[in-house]
Amino acid sequence: MIDFVDEIRSKLEGMEGSLVFPEANDTRVIKAVDMLTREKFNLRIILLGNPDEISKIGEEIGVDVSRFEIIDWKQSEWIEDFSDEFYKLREHKGVSRNDCNKYITSNVNAFGAMMVRKGIVDGMISGSLSPTSDVIRAGIWIVQPKKGIKTVSSFFIMVSPDESIGDGGRMVFSDCALVVDPTPEQLVDITINAANAAKFFLNSDPMVALLSYSTYGSGAGPSVDKVRQAVKILKEKNVDFKFDGEMQFDAAISSTVANIKCPNSEVAGKANTFIFPNLDAGNIGYKIAQRIGKMKAYGPVLVGLSKPVNDLSRGCSVEDIYVMALMTLLQVKEHI
Repeated sequence: MIDFVDEIRSKLEGMEGSLVFPEANDTRVIKAVDMLTREKFNLRIILLGNPDEISKIGEEIGVDVSRFEIIDWKQSEWIEDFSDEFYKLREHKGVSRNDCNKYITSNVNAFGAMMVRKGIVDGMISGSLSPTSDVIRAGIWIVQPKKGIKTVSSFFIMVSPDESIGDGGRMVFSDCALVVDPTPEQLVDITINAANAAKFFLNSDPMVALLSYSTYGSGAGPSVDKVRQAVKILKEKNVDFKFDGEMQFDAAISSTVANIKCPNSEVAGKANTFIFPNLDAGNIGYKIAQRIGKMKAYGPVLVGLSKPVNDLSRGCSVEDIYVMALMTLLQVKEHI
């Protein structure tokens, strides 16, 4: 099977797009955007920071940063307009105009997110130097969720060496990084977000399993009830993808187990998208799959925002930033 990253590259070939990188004083970011310039798409790259400092970093690592747009955001002519726009978004929460101005003028992620909101750029990637909460807060407060979606969530694309599981070894895990203890309604949003992502990142129809320690009533408890309620709401919404639950992971992924536990399910044994009942299960699950199952984990990618904003781990590599940029561009192209 074609490599996952190569496949994304092929989908982006010939595309035009723009991304802002607020943490341009990070050498990893400069190296990653340099890699992006070698691809077969027309990408406008905007770096935020002090131009002299960024140029010095470029010289030290042998990257010609003059190919990129560099904005000294603290001196930008957009500051006043961005502050006014943020005040309009937050005044109903009782946030003062002065506090809104402080946030925009002191937080580079807020400035970058406002560039996304205003359509100056298509998406933003940050987090190599910032806490996750800072990046996500800017995305939710400024870019805001898509119409009809109240919950912003995240997903990982997991790629297994065993091509007999999921969709040729590929699958979506969600939510493994953001929503700590989702309500049934939030689980529904997480499921819809993940299914939309699966359509474009897996190249196949989503087959969604809402996971639990119970399969069709084999167990009981508040967590099981929550998943059952989410399944009920999804049925009422009449969504355009196949889903089922509650079910255990073995029933979701193994046709042998599915034939025993839930033989009449359209999803069991064939699932390619897995919805975890809480962040404990999701985060532990993807790391077990990665470390013991030898699966590659791409993400987390934020989904549910009106425009793409993605967060990096502060321990990310140059390749991690590069791949996240590719995945963000695919979100832009497919309106994920």
